[in-house]
Amino acid sequence: MAFANGQRRVLSVFVLAMLNVSIMASLRNLPLVAEYGLGMISYFVIVALLFLVPSALVSAELATGWSREGGVYIWVREALGDRWGFFAIWMQWVHNVSWFPVILSFCAATLAFIIDPKIAPSKEFVLAVILVGFWGMTLLNYLGIKTSSLFSTIGVILGTIAPGLLIIGLGLTWLFSTHPSETPLTVDAMFPKFEGIGSWVFLGGLFLAFAGLEVSSAHAANVKNPQKNFPRSILIAAIITFVIFMLGSLAIAIVIPKEKISLVAGLMDAFHIFFNAYNLEWILPIMGVLLIIGAIAETNAWIAGPVKGLYATSIHGNLPPYFQKVNKHGTPVNLLLFQAIIVTAASLVFLYMPSLSSSYWILSALSAQSYLVMYVLMFISAIRLRYVKPHVPRAYTIPYRHKGIWLVASVGMITSIAAILLSFIPPTQIATGSLLFYDSFLIIGLLIMCGIPLIIYQCKKPHWFLPNKITKT
Repeated sequence: MAFANGQRRVLSVFVLAMLNVSIMASLRNLPLVAEYGLGMISYFVIVALLFLVPSALVSAELATGWSREGGVYIWVREALGDRWGFFAIWMQWVHNVSWFPVILSFCAATLAFIIDPKIAPSKEFVLAVILVGFWGMTLLNYLGIKTSSLFSTIGVILGTIAPGLLIIGLGLTWLFSTHPSETPLTVDAMFPKFEGIGSWVFLGGLFLAFAGLEVSSAHAANVKNPQKNFPRSILIAAIITFVIFMLGSLAIAIVIPKEKISLVAGLMDAFHIFFNAYNLEWILPIMGVLLIIGAIAETNAWIAGPVKGLYATSIHGNLPPYFQKVNKHGTPVNLLLFQAIIVTAASLVFLYMPSLSSSYWILSALSAQSYLVMYVLMFISAIRLRYVKPHVPRAYTIPYRHKGIWLVASVGMITSIAAILLSFIPPTQIATGSLLFYDSFLIIGLLIMCGIPLIIYQCKKPHWFLPNKITKT
């Protein structure tokens, strides 16, 4: 491929780990998990054991066995054929269409907190922030992966890890002082009571929070010694993400009553309470800026990875020639432009939904369902590759041969399917409107996202296959 040949390997273990953290460790998810109080520990353990660990192990094995650019597309294609490889990378990419507006709405709410909290409910303000932010990052990614990854690395340190550690420290200080906790801190509270299936629905959002370890494999051609560095970076990123999520969510739960936690502004509300209590109000605007930087870094990491993975399908004729163009930095510019146009259209939903919280959740649910469809294919492919490609060298291999891969991949696959089904149930914590509208929106949206790649593949033409004639702009 034009952008891979002769390109220097510029990503180290540290940069790749930070890229993975920027992909997964979004502080915007902390208020969602904080809804469960101390019971979040049980949910974190469930998701970590049943999804995070299987996806990390499978991603490490597949990335070190098939380390060339393309990521999940190459893995699924090797196992199930070109049609399903294209379908998988499409699902990895298209889930962003509904996810990008969600995370950028978090940026808008945080920015409003800094400027004037009264403008936070303004749909026009939220839409403006989404569009300006996304188009700006699209232009940044035109400069290539080295510039883009540097921005994500700096951004995740300043805007995710630093604020995450700060809110954890503030939470621990709060616990060891005379301040009361808004959530019970007992052993019994660690095991949440079952109050109907609707009370478990936010668990689906937690799966989305831990998804994305496989995305950085799209940059395999840019990684120094990928066979060793992929597993190391994945392990480092998984540990950092798990710690920040669990302790950061608990910090929010101890200062904000459950019924008052906002999915969009809960993090800034918590910082506001902490800073007021310790006479540090002057830090709040600075913290808001850092959180925005972190969210932008996460968004930026997602803009490049899936697009490059989707672009990799062009070498097998799965994309029209228009989308095969790259610039001098090896960036698929027309695909990035197409993505920005679709995200712009999807962002208009904020003008027509009744509230920011309901818009936030239903778009998050659709994004999670679309993404988990891809994970189901990835887990199936990992099992099949053990049988059809047993001699491909893998620097990391899940132990116990067939028994090991069946156990790990089956757990991940069953859990992913269960999370998809769970997301069709409206959460009891927020009002989402009628059940008919809620499920219709998700069903129709998921069918459209799944149907488009199959239609494109069915309609592909012989002249789309241009592996040695990809033009540069």
